[in-house]
Amino acid sequence: MVYHLRRASIGLVCLATLVFLLWLLPRILNPTPPTPEERKRDQRWVDSSPYWLDRQACRLLGLCGIHHVKWDAPALPEKGGNDDGGDLRLELLERLALGWSEERHFVAKTGTDSWETAPVQDLRRRRIGAAQSGRAKILEEIPDYVLAHAPLVHLYSGENFWPADMAEHIRHMEPLLADGLLVNASEPLELGDLGQLNAQNSTVYLTSKDDVESRPEWLHSHIGIPVPFDDDERRGAGDSDGERGLDEHWGWRDDTRKPSEGTTWWDVDKEHPPHRIADPQKLSDRQRDRQRDRQRRQRQSRAFRESQQHPLVGGFQEDEKPNNHSSGYSDGPAVLVLVDKGAGILDAFWFFFYSYNLGQTVLSIRFGNHVGDWEHCMVRFEHGIPRAMFLSEHAGGKAYAWQALEKRAARDKNKPARPVIYSAVGSHAMYASSGNHPYVLPFGMLADQTDKGPLWDPALNHYAYWYDYERDREGADTTEPRSLTPAASNPKAPTSWFHFEGYWGEDIYPLSDKRQWRLFGQYHYVTGPLGPKFKNLDRQKVCQTEKCTILYSIEAGKKSTWYS
Repeated sequence: MVYHLRRASIGLVCLATLVFLLWLLPRILNPTPPTPEERKRDQRWVDSSPYWLDRQACRLLGLCGIHHVKWDAPALPEKGGNDDGGDLRLELLERLALGWSEERHFVAKTGTDSWETAPVQDLRRRRIGAAQSGRAKILEEIPDYVLAHAPLVHLYSGENFWPADMAEHIRHMEPLLADGLLVNASEPLELGDLGQLNAQNSTVYLTSKDDVESRPEWLHSHIGIPVPFDDDERRGAGDSDGERGLDEHWGWRDDTRKPSEGTTWWDVDKEHPPHRIADPQKLSDRQRDRQRDRQRRQRQSRAFRESQQHPLVGGFQEDEKPNNHSSGYSDGPAVLVLVDKGAGILDAFWFFFYSYNLGQTVLSIRFGNHVGDWEHCMVRFEHGIPRAMFLSEHAGGKAYAWQALEKRAARDKNKPARPVIYSAVGSHAMYASSGNHPYVLPFGMLADQTDKGPLWDPALNHYAYWYDYERDREGADTTEPRSLTPAASNPKAPTSWFHFEGYWGEDIYPLSDKRQWRLFGQYHYVTGPLGPKFKNLDRQKVCQTEKCTILYSIEAGKKSTWYS
């Protein structure tokens, strides 16, 4: 009898320990702990399950909706879906062989009145709209150095959800309120009036008219696949072993030494201008040595580029105008938002939109899906000189010093090399290198994947704006916010969408939905994202979050996480 009691006691202790660990683990691993309001919402979410056993397993063990768990394929086989990207790699190479321009079907961006073909004179600073509004409106051009240092993005070779046009995306959405009621709308949603949804007395969620698990074509946005670069055929789509080729043909040089900084450019805004660290007229001997060494390395770099036996691959000819047949062009436009922080500091935010975020898998169970996906990188300039770049990664991201980033040299020797960054398959999180990138869960159980897939040049097709965050802080007129103005290159670009305060995807599916589950704190479907305006554009530091460390090598980025 005592023997059986002992075994039962041991079993109960083990079970209690397991329950405690299952309860504690999600809380430890969550880099952004929930607020009291989020806890109340979670209780309502658990209560949505019609099954008592499911609710108890969810509360006590963290096992929610386990009877819903099934394989969630990236794309349906009958719609050309693939899991490993092999078919897509073959398709990309076939398009290269056939000649991309002969078979590619281009579509015009909706809701823009063809502003992407603005004449050359529109690129100058000018005054418009005085006759219509009674007062002048200044449109500023994009500084040359912003586009000259614009990032190039390697999309994953096995991607299933490509860059999308947000104007096309919202045509497949309908606005729902937090209580599930549909907002009355007689016309399809348009970028030019999206901000009017803020008048609702409830949070608005842009909800797909289609079941996303039926994988409609607009969700994949295959038209967003970029036009291949000339060297893609030589290297092969998805090639992840091109380091030697980068040195030999692209002119990539990795300089991981931390330079001496002249000002505190990494932590500024209009109220906190950069401070000079040292008087340049009173340099120490050590600083003079560093300066001479830096100048010597710059001269060696120029000599290296000029003496190469192999021509640099990629880039644009000096007289070549970007068009929809240029290498790297995508019909999915990026969004460029320029934010002047004063004292010569300019933050250039590049936002990338996708209609769907496909989460990653753990033991073949997928977590983190959501409709609508905004990712971004930000380049901080000081008097036109790029200092660092921030790469968004889920709820945070990492910042790299400019010299630490991988670069692709331009064909024109007078133009600077451009940074090369990587978009993870499905989640589209941004990274500085190819390979696996674990996050949240221990032992690399949950990881993003990047590789040298199709190269996207967002500078060729984008909406461009200037944003004045001080105007927003002052409580500008909400009926017609003037804190965002189009750049001179696209004077008719809509602005209302930027001020939309709702979510660009659906609300989190309830536990009663057969498509939903949550295991150990990770959901199968999560809420769609807020728009670019809510990505801390007025940030002082380079990072999106307050905690920010500038990394001076890609290797350092591989060994760290944004939340640790």
